[in-house]
Amino acid sequence: MSRVGHYLLVLAAFSATVLAADGNSTASDDHTRIIGGYVPKKVPAYIALILYAVSAAIQWTHFTIVTPRRPFILSLTLGMTAMALGFIFRVIYSNTPTSLGKYIIMDLFILLSPCLFLATDYMLLSHLARTFDDEVADRCLLIRHSCITKIFVWSDVTTFLLQSSGGGLSVIKSLANVGNTIALIGLIMQALSFLLFTVVLLVFGFRVSKHFPNVWHPQNPRPFKLLSRQPINDWRIVFYMMALTCVGILIRSVFRVAEFAGGFLGPIATHEGYFYVFDSLPLWIAMSLYCVVWPPRALIKRSGLKDPLELNSTRKLNPAV
Repeated sequence: MSRVGHYLLVLAAFSATVLAADGNSTASDDHTRIIGGYVPKKVPAYIALILYAVSAAIQWTHFTIVTPRRPFILSLTLGMTAMALGFIFRVIYSNTPTSLGKYIIMDLFILLSPCLFLATDYMLLSHLARTFDDEVADRCLLIRHSCITKIFVWSDVTTFLLQSSGGGLSVIKSLANVGNTIALIGLIMQALSFLLFTVVLLVFGFRVSKHFPNVWHPQNPRPFKLLSRQPINDWRIVFYMMALTCVGILIRSVFRVAEFAGGFLGPIATHEGYFYVFDSLPLWIAMSLYCVVWPPRALIKRSGLKDPLELNSTRKLNPAV
């Protein structure tokens, strides 16, 4: 299911981009209007491009050297790569800010690439839960680990399609209001879905620390090393990284909802500084944390992790245990 959701996201992104490019010559009835309300500055776009490209390169390096490879983590590397491409298109669009086709391609890449970041966290929690005994995952997760990917990734696909269709329509004068409303609905649904996921993640950590303290505090964990192929015994490192990524993604989600709620040519949408401070920067910081802590290193089987209280109780009833 996780692979299906991932492929659907990539296919939808590709299809939306092709349709946008194809509509370049017919979608706009005003070749002198600046589509986005302002001409993007090239310097911040170049800086963002470099930052995302460097992070993408580091993550691709991790992916190629870590054994065994985990296919699901491609959603992270492809997301970073797609964001870098989005800023390339932003530079291209700044040269011709009246081109509707170039604007749509740029906007779709930057607006939709974070969907892959959300999918990464969804699938990562599911994979991380599977590294524990079933009793740990079943007792501590609000949603079964086998259902996390199904529920949240399909939610991601749905909101992805709403945003892509709404974002494309919002730049066409006659359909701007309809497109903006569709995109706004998709963004609100995405924000609520990810907020629910954040609650699931935090509750999972809290319950593990409360009911399984020996799991929360791994015995004799190896020292953490950067850019290493060694497994990470202390799974809490990845848990904390995930929690921090949730903060960055939620900041970006709230910003996007406020942006679209204000209208396509509203004060937030037409001031470039807001975009970098509340969208690009939080996302880059959040997802670049995985350059430091590569998640697949923590996905090792942790067996025989019993609740000490339950184990002691069992021993009293059966001394042979």
